[in-house]
Order: sequence, then structure tokens, then C-alpha cells
Amino acid sequence: MTDAAVSPPETAALDISVVVPVHNESGAAVPLAREIAAAFAGRSYEMIFVDDASKDTTLAELKAAMADLPRLRVLAHAANAGQSRAVRTGVLAARAPVVVTLDGDGQNPPADAPRLADALIAAPADVALVGGRRAKRQDSNAKRQASLWANRIRRRLLGDDADDTGCGLKAFRRDVFLRLPYFDHIHRYLPALMIREGYRNQYLDVDHRHRETGQSKYTNWGRLRASVSDLLGVMWLKTRARQPGAISEF
Repeated sequence: MTDAAVSPPETAALDISVVVPVHNESGAAVPLAREIAAAFAGRSYEMIFVDDASKDTTLAELKAAMADLPRLRVLAHAANAGQSRAVRTGVLAARAPVVVTLDGDGQNPPADAPRLADALIAAPADVALVGGRRAKRQDSNAKRQASLWANRIRRRLLGDDADDTGCGLKAFRRDVFLRLPYFDHIHRYLPALMIREGYRNQYLDVDHRHRETGQSKYTNWGRLRASVSDLLGVMWLKTRARQPGAISEF
């Protein structure tokens, strides 16, 4: 499937698109979709679950849930392409100007999502992202410590303003996201790339909960291996950015 194949359909515009990447989240994806529906009840929204070539029954469960979740759209990758690619697939298909992302494991409580979306909608036009900051992270001590050091190093090298880029709960402007250079693991560098594009970020504390099903797709060593090349790449991108200032049309 190409990017053009997942462009948003020509239908009535919505206010918010909730994008959720999932991979082998049987038993978690549909309950999460129901929580999202409850959190956004009465709002102009859609939710897009992108199945990243799961090997379990995640896709079948989501397709079955579409019968009683009319706002649910399900997209599926033919081959596993990773979380960032699944997020991009969902954003390309989104019909709303504001996109909210959540991790598919259910650790991000959907009840916090409307608050981030509303903060972005109310923010000045130069604010492109409102990120979640996990106030009471429910992960192992090893995972928390690894993230703490990773965030410190990333902030020092990139000069971004994020304390917790690993939080999957974010709200951002769809058009700005699609201007960013795409690469694998981009979801961890959105704050730095938004600043590079000339925008500002805001952050709100959000809840976090234990994973109830499945297992994490990442390990500390796996993150470390990827982060070294990613950091160098984003540092290079920052050196190549030039801002034109105000743009006038005549």
C-alpha cells in the first residue's frame, strides 16, 4: 500500500482523529477502542487503529468491533513496519486537522486524550504539539531509569523541551506532522522536529497504568541501539534547518 492509498476519504471533516498503532495486542485493542469511544462521546472525532501485521487475532478482533463502534476505522499493514510507520499511516488517512495518538498497549488512559486535544485546539497557531508527560509511570524501575537518562541525553544534544518523549499520548497538528522528515522511530523525536520546523510545544501531566495483556515490543538495549543513530540523524537535521521568517503573498 502506498501513501496515496491511505489518503483521507472525501467525506465531511472532523475535529479530531485518534490514531492508535497496534501489533500483537489481542485482548487489549478492542477494550482500548471502547475506552476511546467513551472518552470522546459527543465529540466530532474518528479513531483509526493501524494493525502493523500482527501475528495474533488483533486484526480480526478490531474488524469484528467495527459493527458496534461506528467511529472505528481499521487499517492493516501487509508487512511489519514499526510503530512510527503505523502512526504515519494513520495520520495520512486521518480526516481531522488535530491528531491524537495513544499506544496500543492500553497504558495511556484515553480519558486524558480529550484534554490534550482541547489544549491544542485552544493554543496559538504556533503551538504544533501538546505532549503527555507520565506523572506516575507504571513501569519497572529499570525501564524508568533508562528513560530518565535517555531523556536527559536527548535534551542535552537536541535542545528540545520534552521530559518524556516516550509517552505515546500526544496531540499534534496533522499538516505540521506531514511536513516533518519521516524516519523510523520518529515518534520519539517529534518535539525536537516541531521546534526545527519553527513551532512550539506544550506539555500536560497524564496518567499511566500497568500493561494488562501482552508484552512490550521494546527492550532497553534495543532502544539504545536505535537511539544512537537516530540522535546523530536528528542532530544533523537541526544543522540543516533554515527559517524564512514571516511569509508574505502578493
